[in-house]
Amino acid sequence: MIHEIVVETRSREQMVDITDQVAAVVSSAATGDGVAWVYCPHTTAGLTIQENADPDVAADILAHLRRLVPQLREFRHSEGNSDAHIKSTLVGASQAIPFSEGRLRLGTWQAIYFCEFDGPRRRRVLVHVP
Repeated sequence: MIHEIVVETRSREQMVDITDQVAAVVSSAATGDGVAWVYCPHTTAGLTIQENADPDVAADILAHLRRLVPQLREFRHSEGNSDAHIKSTLVGASQAIPFSEGRLRLGTWQAIYFCEFDGPRRRRVLVHVP
């Protein structure tokens, strides 16, 4: 079954911790052991698993991506968001997360982050729990 999570972003680039929402889907839909597939159906956003103990980690990731791929006018894509498309490609659109007995099996400091690169926007994340 596929479930949808809505993510409201507030800035152009932002990392939003969606771990609790994904965990709630898995808890309500999962039986036994398996893998939850989390997918971002947007071309200017992505998903990553990263440390959640120190918010500076997310800030550092966004700052470094901004330095790697600045928002430039020389891109050929006319919408002005080519940097967001490239950042989305670098981060990726999906994550596979194991679960057992209805609980995600993330590491101690890990969280699932929705990565916005062209906000603010109302976004969707799909969670498939077989």
